[in-house]
Amino acid sequence: MSGLLTWVDQRFPLMSLWRDHLAEYYAPKNFNFWYYFGSLAMLVLVLQIATGIFLTMHYKPDAAQAFASVEYIMRDVPGGWLIRYLHSTGASAFFIVVYLHMFRGLMYGSYRKPRELIWIFGMLIYLCLMAEAFFGYLLPWGQMSYWGAQVIVNLFDALPVIGPDLSVWIRGDYVVSDATLNRFFAFHVIAIPLVLLGLVAAHIMALHEVGSNNPDGVEIKATKDAQGRPLDGIPFHPYYTVKDTLGAVVFLFAFCVIMFFIPEMGGYFLEYNNFIPADPLKTPPQIAPLWYFTPYYSILRAVTEDFVIWLALGVFAYMLLILFTARGCLVKLAAILAAPVVILLMKGPFAFEAKVWGVVLMGVATLIFFLLPWLDQSPVKSIRYKGPLTKWALGIFVVAFFILGYLGTLTVTEGRTLIAQIFTFVYFAFFLLMPWYTTMEKTQPEPARVTM
Repeated sequence: MSGLLTWVDQRFPLMSLWRDHLAEYYAPKNFNFWYYFGSLAMLVLVLQIATGIFLTMHYKPDAAQAFASVEYIMRDVPGGWLIRYLHSTGASAFFIVVYLHMFRGLMYGSYRKPRELIWIFGMLIYLCLMAEAFFGYLLPWGQMSYWGAQVIVNLFDALPVIGPDLSVWIRGDYVVSDATLNRFFAFHVIAIPLVLLGLVAAHIMALHEVGSNNPDGVEIKATKDAQGRPLDGIPFHPYYTVKDTLGAVVFLFAFCVIMFFIPEMGGYFLEYNNFIPADPLKTPPQIAPLWYFTPYYSILRAVTEDFVIWLALGVFAYMLLILFTARGCLVKLAAILAAPVVILLMKGPFAFEAKVWGVVLMGVATLIFFLLPWLDQSPVKSIRYKGPLTKWALGIFVVAFFILGYLGTLTVTEGRTLIAQIFTFVYFAFFLLMPWYTTMEKTQPEPARVTM
């Protein structure tokens, strides 16, 4: 065996990869519960790829046969029902662990210097996951799949200038049709997974280059022993491989309980309307995306003509805040130039309709995460040592995210729209006011060494 390893190692850096990324990769010794979700995301990614391969063996990307092929997988293919439920439950599980992974990053400042690129790669992975879920959403060719795709693609049509051509390109036709199904199938099983795997590799490489963050936000590479090993670090293998294995066992137990007993999860994982074949002539009573899109869908629906007025006032107030408190001249100049342009586009002779601003806000709500490394101006990284303003802001943001997500699953009423509008402002306030509340609060000093 050693001879074989030597032969391979002379031709491929197998053992050096093992040492650099597992055996001799030193991670902080104070990892806690929140550090399970990165490895769990990798586990679910492997599960989705493996089950997806088996599903493509029997699925027919044809409008006349797609729904029947899914039923064939469920009823006639040996173990097909298991593979399909593994894949559908895994889709929601993927977003659960990714959202928890992102929340840990928000708590412990994992986006701060020198980990900005790790965060950016992570957010690109998040966008790829959303694209992957969207393209896969149409493939069962059920009622909700068909009409959900119709609604989402039509949103792009609202964009000025490029909208109509972009929506036709996404569909591959003027309506959601067989061409759309084939196009979405190609994106779902080939294009997006290739990009996703590349981003995951880049994410891990960047992480292992600068080292993992920890609950204290302390850089363990700053304190090393005579051999150059971090005093507050331990080898990833075997310590964290054993820890992550335990987490995977607990996760898979919960995963299997859901998959075997409640795979539809009350209509949140698999909608009941998707067990009905797609009918272009019959619209479902309520069209709503899957739960992991609903916070952004709620923001989209919150934008009405009246809300645009309040939005314009909010932009004007924010520009005034920048003008009177910002230190850099370029920032002030940008605020002076941007404010009238944005307000005129909202409520002026060149104003766009509310639907356009809904699409814009929905897009900005996802992209604003990229700015976190530069919005957070706190002298400390971890929430353990930040002041009460940041703790309250993060707590209120999480509540707003859940409320927006819940409202996105319900039908529209005046009261629900008003609540969604309030929490849309709360959602964006968390990010846009961060440079101020992270600098004005009193923080505790970070320890020189990690604490347990």
